[in-house]
Amino acid sequence: MKSKKLVILVSSSVYGIEELLERIYTLLTTFGYEVWMSHKGTLPVFSNNSALENCLQAVDRCDLFLGIITPYYGSSGKDVLSFTHREIRKAIELKKPRWLLAHDHIVFSRQLLRDMGYKNKDERAVIQLAKKAVSISDLRVIDMYEEAILNDVSFNERQGNWVQKYQTGEDAQLFAVAQFSRYTEVEMFLDENLKDMPKISHITSKRGESS
Repeated sequence: MKSKKLVILVSSSVYGIEELLERIYTLLTTFGYEVWMSHKGTLPVFSNNSALENCLQAVDRCDLFLGIITPYYGSSGKDVLSFTHREIRKAIELKKPRWLLAHDHIVFSRQLLRDMGYKNKDERAVIQLAKKAVSISDLRVIDMYEEAILNDVSFNERQGNWVQKYQTGEDAQLFAVAQFSRYTEVEMFLDENLKDMPKISHITSKRGESS
C-alpha cells in the first residue's frame, strides 16, 4: 500500500553524531515525514538482501534524501567504499531530491590540501594520514564532498550541487528545520518537479528485490 507520508532517508556515518541523529529524527517525524534511518532501526530490511543491498534499495525507494558527510568516513576496507558514500552516489545517480551537509573540517581540509598543491583525488592519493588523525579520518570524506558538489561537472551544468557546511550539531539542526519544516511546500515541489518520474519509492513489486 502507498504510504500517506513522504519518506525521507537520512544517510550518514553514526560515530560521534548519535545525539544529532536523534534530534534530526525527532524533528523530521514531528514535521510529518516517515524517516528511514539505520541508526534508529527504521530502514526497511529484507532478510534475503545484504546490508548494502537494503541500504541502496532504500535510496531507490525514498522520496527525499538527506545526507550528512562527517569527518569520520565509516567502517570499510582501504579499497571499499563506505555505505554512506555508496548511498550518496546512488542518490546523485538517480537524481533524487537531495539535501546534503558537510562538516567544516572536510571543507577546510580540502582547501588546505588544494593550497598545498593537491588539487584533486588523484593528487591526494600520495598522502597518508596518521592512523588516529583527528581532523578527518579518511581522505575519502573529501572525495564524497566533491562528488556531492558535482565537482567534475562543468559549472553551467551543475544541478543539485548545494552542500551546506556545518560546524556544530545546532548548525545541522537549523538546516533541517529550514529545509523540511514546510511539509506542504516540499510536497508541492515533488508534485511539480517530479510528476513525470516513476513513483517507485513506496512500492515493493517483489519482496527483497535489490536495487
